Amino acid sequence: MNTTNKKQPKVESKTHNHLVNEQFGSQAEMYLKSSVHAFGQEFIEAENLVQQFDSPYVLDLGSGAGHISFYTAPFAQQVTAYDLSEDMLKIVADSAKQKHLDNIITVKGIAESLPFADNYFDVVISRFSAHHWQDVPLALREMRRVCKPNGKVMMIDIIAPASPLCDTFLQTIEVLRDNSHVRDYSSSEWQQMFYQSGFNVSQTQTHKLKLEFNSWITRMRTPDLYVTAIRELQQNIGQEVKSYFNIQADGTFTTDVFTLIATV
Repeated sequence: MNTTNKKQPKVESKTHNHLVNEQFGSQAEMYLKSSVHAFGQEFIEAENLVQQFDSPYVLDLGSGAGHISFYTAPFAQQVTAYDLSEDMLKIVADSAKQKHLDNIITVKGIAESLPFADNYFDVVISRFSAHHWQDVPLALREMRRVCKPNGKVMMIDIIAPASPLCDTFLQTIEVLRDNSHVRDYSSSEWQQMFYQSGFNVSQTQTHKLKLEFNSWITRMRTPDLYVTAIRELQQNIGQEVKSYFNIQADGTFTTDVFTLIATV
């Protein structure tokens, strides 16, 4: 039977930014309530950073559901929650109204092209967003451009281990879980990118973050096929990786979070 002329199903082509918006927009409410996103020692550090300035203008870059915005708003003149997802920004706006945080505004856009004037913000903070950016060095240059001289930038994100074996494992399960994932960078990669973008790095630190498996995949609506693949990989990977990530019987594991503070 000749099937050469048979029409094939059309596969919709989506840009990376479309994937990010699709992945996170419909899950905005879940991210607002997620304990991983709503709590963390880095919030105190962000508050302390903002309080170093008198009535500062703050940019929450890749704001998601707005947790950094909510924590820093009491100490700021104005906080701009900036995100690619309109649904996320609506959650931020609605929650800010409920919390009576009238100094939070929302703006939609991508990290690599910030629609703000030069030297506009005193503090720029990004938390758990950069691993979705297509061009981190470009985004860092944009962050430097919109930050005032002697302003501060804080970057918070999951980081890749120094071990190539553990790094490969982490990137694999990340993209299986979430097809909008680009890369978790290592501590040395982050510091190099900041230096090359013209920043002076003043502080770095890491801490462990426990990720409960079921909530981790539920937030991303990971298809069952990929959930199975992640679990198979977790169970069959070498002991070095299992130990590093403290992989538990139910798939729950621990990863590294990196906080970097830099001055313009």
